[in-house]
Amino acid sequence: MTTQATAYFRSMLYVPGDDDRKLAKADGCGADAVVLDLEDSVAPANRPGGRKKVRAFLDARPPEARSYQLWVRINALDESALDDLVAVVGGRPDGIVLPKIDGPPDIHQLSLYLDALETREAVPPGSIKICAVATETPAAVLKLHQFADAHLPRLVALNWGAEDLSAAVGASTNLDSSGRWALTYRWARSAVMLAAKAAGVQAIDTVYVDYRDTEGLIRASRESATEGFTGRVAIHPAQVGPINEVFMPSEHDVRLAQSIVDAFAGNEGVGVVGIDGKMFDIPHLKRAHLVLEKHARFSGDPAR
Repeated sequence: MTTQATAYFRSMLYVPGDDDRKLAKADGCGADAVVLDLEDSVAPANRPGGRKKVRAFLDARPPEARSYQLWVRINALDESALDDLVAVVGGRPDGIVLPKIDGPPDIHQLSLYLDALETREAVPPGSIKICAVATETPAAVLKLHQFADAHLPRLVALNWGAEDLSAAVGASTNLDSSGRWALTYRWARSAVMLAAKAAGVQAIDTVYVDYRDTEGLIRASRESATEGFTGRVAIHPAQVGPINEVFMPSEHDVRLAQSIVDAFAGNEGVGVVGIDGKMFDIPHLKRAHLVLEKHARFSGDPAR
């Protein structure tokens, strides 16, 4: 399957859309994507005012002037999603985060809304992408396999979250006795990662809730990166730097990837090459290209 979004972002920092003080800090936070939130961090009574603030923030930062991506998390489709979209699409956000989905049909429905609103607002067709929070309902978790066969051109990432899922199933906690994710949430996390890979989109890991525990964040993010996640949600600016660093290929990874690409280029038609006594095949070559693409995107190195 063709990958729709390779190395699209490492960090997604959520900022309450109605909080002037926190919005003012977004420009210097260093996140690859800032998500202006109109859902959980905004009280329902404040959402009309929040929509106006988010739209003003977008209007003041048109796409051609942005040094980072600007996304908006709207409310669920069965709540006030359409009101949110009507307010913000004209500001040309880079993407929409859709929470509490029940499966791929919700992504299709959001895409139809965006088709119509982009036309109304003279926004380039298809330019607004979608990241779905794909584990907040039991139905969504059970339907994750459907992403493998879904045709959703706007979808660029799947994210997972444990808090809403634990509330939905009536669990008192989402952690086991060791403090790690309980079985249900480990399963949901793995399923999201596999669904994202099957759909050719990014797999974004959930938030690390203790924003003061930098060592724990780095350790958890390294585990995520080795497992196949390509980015992580942040809830505090202090988390952005460590997340960006962990999800950036190391110098060793870049050197090895370039060696693999060069070795295959110098031996056209072969399926396996040897480098320093180790054998590398086509799956290694594919990963090497992804590593170099991510390095080029975030290091500003045009030679890669």
